[in-house]
Amino acid sequence: MSLDPSLEARALALAARGRTVLGIAGAPGAGKSTLAADVVAALGDRAVVVPMDGFHLAQTELERLGRADRKGAPDTFDAAGFVALLGRLRAGRETVYAPEYRRDLRNAVAGAIAVGPEVPLVVVEGNYLLLDGAGFAPVAGLLDEAWFVALDDAVRLERLVARHVAFGKSPEAAHAWSHGPDERNATLVAATAARADLVVRPG
Repeated sequence: MSLDPSLEARALALAARGRTVLGIAGAPGAGKSTLAADVVAALGDRAVVVPMDGFHLAQTELERLGRADRKGAPDTFDAAGFVALLGRLRAGRETVYAPEYRRDLRNAVAGAIAVGPEVPLVVVEGNYLLLDGAGFAPVAGLLDEAWFVALDDAVRLERLVARHVAFGKSPEAAHAWSHGPDERNATLVAATAARADLVVRPG
């Protein structure tokens, strides 16, 4: 997909300011990762994506805490670690190595994304960038601009089920997870849209 010209212009304006952080929020399956990738494709080496999903607690830790059955909820992330990383990214004084979540491993891989000080725009994407609770409250203040991706719920759920199937869930389990834990998280995320600078509605 190509980036909408108006969004490209906004991203370019942010990059022209030097080190800035653009947040892309939205519910599970809304298309945050796709939009973030489109921004980077349009800006080339002037932008890099750092997904919030890299701060998922490890599967073994979720199981120890008894939270594995609702993985993706706010308290299944290392929110404080994410906030600390955003502070380093905003400073832009050094190369920062961010973690990346690997769906095939069901775990994050440390140090997978290098963000050099020469990169002007850091695009962070995730469900809870605008959440005012569960340790995520400081995040909004560390973003120079925030976009919220609002996709039609029926389309979003269809895509979400397909994604879960693609990564190993049975169709029945994928439907149950998408309409259960994921949808509870989606309801929580939807309430944060008002805090965004821009609501993006994919065509």
